Amino acid sequence: MDLLHTIILTVHILAGLGVIALVLLQHGKGADMGAAFGSGASGSLFGATGSANFMSRATGVLAAIFFCTSLGLSYIATARPRASGSVMDAARVQPAPAAPVQVPVAPDSKAKDIPK
Repeated sequence: MDLLHTIILTVHILAGLGVIALVLLQHGKGADMGAAFGSGASGSLFGATGSANFMSRATGVLAAIFFCTSLGLSYIATARPRASGSVMDAARVQPAPAAPVQVPVAPDSKAKDIPK
C-alpha cells in the first residue's frame, strides 16, 4: 500500500506542477486580438489558435488527473486500518500515593494543642 501511495503522490505533484506551468504559459482573453493582427503567434509551432486549443486541452487533462489523484490519496488515507481502543490504554498505570497515617492521640495529651 505504501508503494501505491508513493506512486499516486508523485503523479499528483507532477500533475499539479504541470497545471501551474500550463496556466502560466497560456494567454489571456485579451491576447487573442493581438494574435489576429500578426503579433507573431501565427508563426508559432501550433499556429495562431492551435496553441491555445492544445494548451487548453492539456490543462484540462492534467486537471482531471490532479482531481483523480486527489480522490485516490484521500481514499488511501481513510482506508488504512486504525488501532482500536483509547489513548489511555497505552498509558502506564502509576500507583496512587499512600495516604498519610493518622496517629491516634490520647485525649489528655498536649499533642492536640500543637498547630499543624
